[in-house]
Amino acid sequence: MSVEIHRVTPADTALLDRIAEDVFDRRIDPALLAGYLAAPGHLMVVATADGVVIGQARGMVHNQPDEPTHLYVDNLGVTPARQREGVARRMMRELFAWAREHGCAAFWVATETDNGPARGLYASLGGEGEAMMFYEADL
Repeated sequence: MSVEIHRVTPADTALLDRIAEDVFDRRIDPALLAGYLAAPGHLMVVATADGVVIGQARGMVHNQPDEPTHLYVDNLGVTPARQREGVARRMMRELFAWAREHGCAAFWVATETDNGPARGLYASLGGEGEAMMFYEADL
């Protein structure tokens, strides 16, 4: 089954009408989706097969005052039934192409230390891992 990669724009939200299991962490909220797609420097890439979203990757241009512009990979997911087929790699390459169009010099991403498949993917794309802590709190 052929896989297509799409850059999602506000006009393309119908692409998200049919989504395979475990592609996103939660159900998509239309208002949050609209805000994400409208935000400058944000991109969602999806992989589809037979009209069903089987993967997604999201990134944003991360500007800093003391370092070159980077792509921050915000999230990536592929339905378990289609993992290990190169879908994630293809979506990442599309994010990288978009990032270069926006002047990014490098990418960064965080993943869990026990997520072997993700760590393998990011290392194969040239990423170098380092141990760190992640903090999260309600505002």
